[in-house]
Amino acid sequence: MSLIEEVKLTYRNKLKASDRPKIGCGEDAYKVFLQAWDLDQIDLLEECKAMFLDRSLRVMSLATISKGGFSGTVVDLKLIFSIALKRRANSLILAHNHPSGNLRPSRQDISLTRNLVAAGQIMQIEVQDHLIITRDGFYSIGPDL
Repeated sequence: MSLIEEVKLTYRNKLKASDRPKIGCGEDAYKVFLQAWDLDQIDLLEECKAMFLDRSLRVMSLATISKGGFSGTVVDLKLIFSIALKRRANSLILAHNHPSGNLRPSRQDISLTRNLVAAGQIMQIEVQDHLIITRDGFYSIGPDL
């Protein structure tokens, strides 16, 4: 009997790729994110979600990364990329809401995007976009700052 645990990787798709939404632009991503957001809290608390995409830019899954307070939430890049690796995602899109309704990115939003893109380059997981969303619209920070 060994005292060392073996790691075994397995993966099974539950949905056919053709049945999953394809993301062609920021508006497509916004619509998918908005369906997953609790609209009773979108104007109350800041929240961050990530969308994981396959090579054809079809949505594989969404994950809630964090929920915060009225004016911020903590976004852990290690958590985002651990989910991306487990999901075997080729790329991702990050989104967070601004309860104030202001779509303009803060310095922290821009810094987060730069760090996310840099980490994605190392991990070979492309960051397609970072969206700021509200009930009424979205702003694309984009990966090319």
